[in-house]
Amino acid sequence: MADGDTLDHEGSSLRVKARRLLPFLLGILLVGSLGALLYSASNASRDHQLALAEQQRSFEIIALARAFEAQTARAEVTLARYVIGLNPDTGRLFQDQWRTAGAQLKALAFATRGTGWQRGNVEALQKAFMARGKTLNEIGLRTTYDQKMAALGRFHEAGTSRDLKRITALLNRVIEAENLRLRERSLAVALAGDRTEWMGQTSRLLGLAMLVCVLFAAWFAHIAYSDRRNARRLAEAEAERADRLDLAVRARTAELTDAYERLQQESIDRAAAEENLRQMHKMDAVGQLTGGIAHDFNNMLAVVVGGLELAKRNIRLKPQEASRHLDNAMEGANRASALTRRLLAFARSEPLLPSAVDPDALVSGMADLIDRTIGDQITVALAPRAQGWRIFVDQHQMENAILNLCVNARDAMDGRGRLTIGTSQTALAAGEVGDCQAGDYVVLSVTDDGCGMSAEVLARVFEPFFTTKPVGKGTGLGLSQIFGFVRQCEGEIRIESEPGKGTSVHVYLPRRMGDAAADASEAISSPHDATLHPPTRILVVEDDPRVLKQTMAALAELGHLPIACDHPSKAAKLLANNGDIGLIMSDVLMPDLTGPEMIRALPQQYRHLPVLFVTGYAGDATASADFAGHEVLRKPYTLMSLANALSVALSGSNQNGTVAAAE
Repeated sequence: MADGDTLDHEGSSLRVKARRLLPFLLGILLVGSLGALLYSASNASRDHQLALAEQQRSFEIIALARAFEAQTARAEVTLARYVIGLNPDTGRLFQDQWRTAGAQLKALAFATRGTGWQRGNVEALQKAFMARGKTLNEIGLRTTYDQKMAALGRFHEAGTSRDLKRITALLNRVIEAENLRLRERSLAVALAGDRTEWMGQTSRLLGLAMLVCVLFAAWFAHIAYSDRRNARRLAEAEAERADRLDLAVRARTAELTDAYERLQQESIDRAAAEENLRQMHKMDAVGQLTGGIAHDFNNMLAVVVGGLELAKRNIRLKPQEASRHLDNAMEGANRASALTRRLLAFARSEPLLPSAVDPDALVSGMADLIDRTIGDQITVALAPRAQGWRIFVDQHQMENAILNLCVNARDAMDGRGRLTIGTSQTALAAGEVGDCQAGDYVVLSVTDDGCGMSAEVLARVFEPFFTTKPVGKGTGLGLSQIFGFVRQCEGEIRIESEPGKGTSVHVYLPRRMGDAAADASEAISSPHDATLHPPTRILVVEDDPRVLKQTMAALAELGHLPIACDHPSKAAKLLANNGDIGLIMSDVLMPDLTGPEMIRALPQQYRHLPVLFVTGYAGDATASADFAGHEVLRKPYTLMSLANALSVALSGSNQNGTVAAAE
């Protein structure tokens, strides 16, 4: 019995130990399970929060990219308004908006600093933005320096430039990449939610196990349940917050899209209004031009008509008096012709007749003319320092430009003061002065000690029709003509002026490379000295009967034998009926056929005949292939000019299509 009792006691002891050990084992198992549950729940919550944070960052990056795109579009629209309206406030508004776009781009770079897969896109976007900024700043500078047409042309080119397409492509790439990343992060949020749900199911299973062990682990079950409930509430709150953020981003994106569409519509409406305003300004400018030119032409026509009428009255009784009146009428007609040439040169429709000119000799030779023009109360000082450097310009246009500057200086000094006209040498780097290329330049300076100009007037001096003179005293074309002439000569003009301190005008003209001997040979070979030719049968093609009659009389006066042709279609028949015709003299603009078209349509046997074209408006066609190297004479012309042109045409020495100037 003792052995049996011992065995029972040992079995009972083992059962007691097992019962005592079981709670500890269950406690350890419960603690381990609770620890594993808490750790898994913490990881799930952390992963869920990280996924939501990454999702929020993607939304912020997309919002920044959209805002940057809208700001750059708004800045370019403002620049367009500035180029068209020339309002300095609009220019400053463009600068502010462009700087704001730069700040938004910096914010985008800061937001993507930790994403290596976006860094390359953002850096490329920054480079494209800087390149675009340089292009738009150049357009703004051209507009500020009153190069409106060049600025408009540059702005049109910038609208299709590669940097704009580059910015748009990079923005789309950033947004697409962020949308792809956003989908990945949304998937991560969903996976984290699934993991949390799975943890909830595991917790419920563990709760059932704890119910079995309620006597041993009730307290642990209560804590685990509380932890699970809190984790679920936190997950639901985070999910709700993510939903609200998604809705806010969607609403903001829709708002920005609507704002961009409204801005585009406003831009279209504004462009239409600005086009109407430009048309109004154009009509106003035409009215100003008509009034100014009518005033000048009426003065000149008064001289011509009055002189001819007085000469007609005195031609028999007082021939000397009649001759003087005829000279006055001729002077008025020449002034009208000169005004027409200046207008065509201003419009860049009449080609220049450039030659190598010594600026020192030109200024010195004009001294007497300048003295007579500006009066005795103004002291004129010459400072010629070009030292043999020559310029390649139209001498007549250059003289007009200098005289115009002197007259402006006289008006600024109110007829009394000191005027200095100087020349000098300088070497410019590319872009140092306006659009001048690198090289040697002659600087012509006209300086006065007059009233000077304010900054507002100085900013508009080159505008056509702008003048500070009273109505009827000028057309406002003076400095505009000089500006057009200088730019045709590939030069630049700069004005320095302050109220009460006078004005200095500096004209930069490229140096003519070559020697004096070559220039002398050019002068000797010029067609101004007519070669005498025997009487020549000349076919005169002219549709205006009055001009035809005058031309026939002029040719007869020079000893030639003219044949009249009042329509270009009759030229071939007259050539066939008169085999001794030695020259064709044709108008350029005629009905049905122009002069060059008529010459090209003649039969082959008449192609060898020399041709002299006569035109009142040759435009740039004198440098084209239409005239095929034939001599061209401008209307109106004198008998001397006609004789010179006929001499050159009959001699066959004009192989480059030189335009003969009326003397």
